Amino acid sequence: MTKLLSIEDLTVTVPGAARPLLDSVSLSVAEGEVVGLVGESGSGKSTTAKAALGLLPEGSTTTGTVRVDGSDVLSLRGEELRRHRSATVAMIHQDPRAALNPVRRIGDFLTERGATKDEALDLLAAVGLPDPARHLRQRPHELSGGMLQRVVIAGALAARPRLLLADEATSALDVTTQAEILTQLRKARESRGAGLLFITHDLHLAAAYCDRVHVMYAGRVVEHRAAKALFTAPAHPYTRGLLACSPTLGEPGPLDPIPGRPPSLSDAFEGCPFVDRCGEAEDACATWHPEPSPVRGGGTVTCRRTAPQTPAGLDLVPRNDNEGAGPK
Repeated sequence: MTKLLSIEDLTVTVPGAARPLLDSVSLSVAEGEVVGLVGESGSGKSTTAKAALGLLPEGSTTTGTVRVDGSDVLSLRGEELRRHRSATVAMIHQDPRAALNPVRRIGDFLTERGATKDEALDLLAAVGLPDPARHLRQRPHELSGGMLQRVVIAGALAARPRLLLADEATSALDVTTQAEILTQLRKARESRGAGLLFITHDLHLAAAYCDRVHVMYAGRVVEHRAAKALFTAPAHPYTRGLLACSPTLGEPGPLDPIPGRPPSLSDAFEGCPFVDRCGEAEDACATWHPEPSPVRGGGTVTCRRTAPQTPAGLDLVPRNDNEGAGPK
């Protein structure tokens, strides 16, 4: 499949920070594929998505490459960058009010993105709004938050982008509406061959909806695997910690939160950024810079060692160094 998004070894630093915003991040999204990005707030998920739009922080220093549908995004300027943002890739934000002009009508928002009036009506109907003709005449303050999120998703689909970036796009919606929106996004992928980078805090939603998942921590990808493999046999202690503190309907019981807090941009570290919160860390983890190790069957885990608690069936490919990456 054609890669619509290809990020290779992307590192982004900002003045005054003790660590990079992003540290050697690599990921890709192919045609018709949903790739999940999960992790705590501040892990670098939104910054990774914004890199595909060329929206990295002003004054930042960047190394690595970001390509969308073959274009080198980091080299685009002026009109080329505006065309890229309007036609090739579309972002669906968590807060729809940030994307809508409060004094413009909903119809204006959609037609500005290339939709005719008839197409705008069809889009609003497709995302489940009850009275599309009336909603076209309304302004944002006349709609609820959930309805506005549907409008923003319709706006993202209006330009028929090759790549969709959904940044917590369904987190403000109820479960029924969320299912309807995800169905609409799935139809857009299937009918147009679009790819979707899906950022979410909902691990169970990522497991059900995504083809592959990247787990981020402190600006790094610590695990990348097929969704089913990652959630049934997580390899990284951080991934296991996220799953342990995530509530489930089928197996109610006490949650096991991860102790401490993620490092901020003012926190410097030499080795693994998760070492202070990891119950499986060894002394060497504090100084050893983690490198991705391949997992048999596809994907990587970025950890110095595999824990004794690794679920049965996980099969890591040993590295060719003295540290080893798999069980003996």
